Amino acid sequence: MIIECQKLWKVYGDGGAAFGNEDRSVQERIELAEKAGAYVALADIDIGVERGETLVVMGLSGSGKSTLLRCLTRLIEPTSGEVRYEGRPITNLPRTELLALRRQHMSMVFQNFALLPHRTVLGNVELPLEIQKQDARSRRAAALEMIELVGLKSKEDHYPHELSGGQQQRVGIARSLCSNPSLWLLDEPFSALDPLIRREMQDEVLRLQSSLAKAVIFVTHDFEEAARVGDRIAILRRGRLVQCGTAEELVSNPVDDYVRAFTAEVDRGRVFKVERFMERGEPQAADRLVPMNTSLKDVSRIFAEGANVLAFSDDKHQTVGFMRREKLGEALAAAEFGGPF
Repeated sequence: MIIECQKLWKVYGDGGAAFGNEDRSVQERIELAEKAGAYVALADIDIGVERGETLVVMGLSGSGKSTLLRCLTRLIEPTSGEVRYEGRPITNLPRTELLALRRQHMSMVFQNFALLPHRTVLGNVELPLEIQKQDARSRRAAALEMIELVGLKSKEDHYPHELSGGQQQRVGIARSLCSNPSLWLLDEPFSALDPLIRREMQDEVLRLQSSLAKAVIFVTHDFEEAARVGDRIAILRRGRLVQCGTAEELVSNPVDDYVRAFTAEVDRGRVFKVERFMERGEPQAADRLVPMNTSLKDVSRIFAEGANVLAFSDDKHQTVGFMRREKLGEALAAAEFGGPF
């Protein structure tokens, strides 16, 4: 694991003595803390993320999403429990070592972009390396490379007010990746953008993650966004982890009505991947080869463009299955009921 926590609690107020009795159940400890006038923001959280994995954290307002993100980086100090970075406990790490860890290995993207208005795109992107005291030539080269990677080449001399909202968020993404962090944290980064730009930025995160393979924690309140960008989704309720799994698992097997409510209105064609519905093996002929983690909705679009047979590949680009156009309707119908054929 790049980062993980065990039995993580964050309690605000004078309830420490009440919640600290580990002989009681989690719910009893929460109730005792609240009776003592405390607010329990996180309760007994166990979670982690691997290199190359995107973990999405969801929940209603006040469920603890942003608090969890900040406790994992110790921007907020946990009340109890353990946080480990690459297996090393960081809960009691001295401040100087903690700052070095954040600057060199962690990076965060916020909802409000947080760009410095008096600095150009280049100046904003190279800021983390400037703080690390890298020399001007190397930080400029790294920043220009990242600006090109996020599609803003030729914009390096522009100021934030000269950019669109989507371009500004691309600057924020480039800045967050310029120091080559192992852990990439995104706290509702696209909620202020309109739907079209939001989808473009989701595509950007997917593209960058496919080439950079960071450990990513992505906070959102939108289940379709979570299903699109996440490998796993963790759903919080009042500071507790209710369920964690793939989007398909949450849609197919919600543990309670709270999770069921999150997934009730989701377009299952966007959630379910073709891997679940394809025929195994290699077709005699195919019009196109696409990844087996492609959603049924995207497969539908490809068929609508004229394909009759699609082949599907694994992450090694080996053909592992196929689907004929006439089977698509059955797959979409099965997806609505949350299962395979």
